[in-house]
Amino acid sequence: MTPDRRTFLTFATTGTAAFALFGCRDADAGAPEKFPFTLTDAQWKQKLPPAAYEVLRHENTERPGSSPLNNEHRAGTFSCAGCGQANYSSKTKFDSGTGWPSFWKPLPNAVRERKDGSLGFTRTEVHCSRCGGHLGHVFDDGPQPTGLRYCMNGVALSFKPGAA
Repeated sequence: MTPDRRTFLTFATTGTAAFALFGCRDADAGAPEKFPFTLTDAQWKQKLPPAAYEVLRHENTERPGSSPLNNEHRAGTFSCAGCGQANYSSKTKFDSGTGWPSFWKPLPNAVRERKDGSLGFTRTEVHCSRCGGHLGHVFDDGPQPTGLRYCMNGVALSFKPGAA
């Protein structure tokens, strides 16, 4: 069978539809997680600036290179912009060249991870263990000693200078 334009378009349309319907779904999500700090959606929207609200509460991603925290090099602590929980020490921050603040390790019990299949492939999402706010994703291409790169959205974090 020689492929013609109609055959190509039929397969392309079918493939696109299948990807849209099935390719962007994650595995069984299970029961919703519970967090110690909760607000209603209206309260979150009132509390947070629009960009932070979209990232923390709706898992959006900020533009790479847009966060001032990407160039923050002082000693201190990076905390969740939603609830204020300390998430990362400046001692674990490194320049990943990605345009987002990156860390090789979170503070103990500061984050939770879950599988994210929203783009049609599986990544590991990182969120605050206190409020559930979306912080970013973790990848296995970071520096030693962990080999991990916690690639965080700067608008999801705040920075407090001082001992880290």
